[in-house]
Amino acid sequence: MPALPNGRGPADPDGPGRVLVPVPAALPERGRIKARGVVTSLTIAPVTSPPSFSVLAGIDWNGARKTVRIIWMGQRRVPGVEAGVALRFEGMLTTVDGTPTVYNPRYEIIGRPDENG
Repeated sequence: MPALPNGRGPADPDGPGRVLVPVPAALPERGRIKARGVVTSLTIAPVTSPPSFSVLAGIDWNGARKTVRIIWMGQRRVPGVEAGVALRFEGMLTTVDGTPTVYNPRYEIIGRPDENG
């Protein structure tokens, strides 16, 4: 890949002057995330605890398979969200007990993987 005239790094062959920045495979510890994944498991809070609905979603993040916990606070269920459903979601990512977690994301149900093709 050609270097920029100032020698500061590789140039983008599709546009002069733009510098390519390598994208890390690891999820950030904090920050906004937009991702697409498949719900692998879900947890419904017991009646005796405050309402929350939690799922684990497997996502592809820059070529690496990652698991993200998605939690809807104040909800005992989210209609249409169940194991095997594909979701597109975005929200603020944080790490809770070592697991990347997004609270109350914007989301779109894409469907089941077997329905897509």
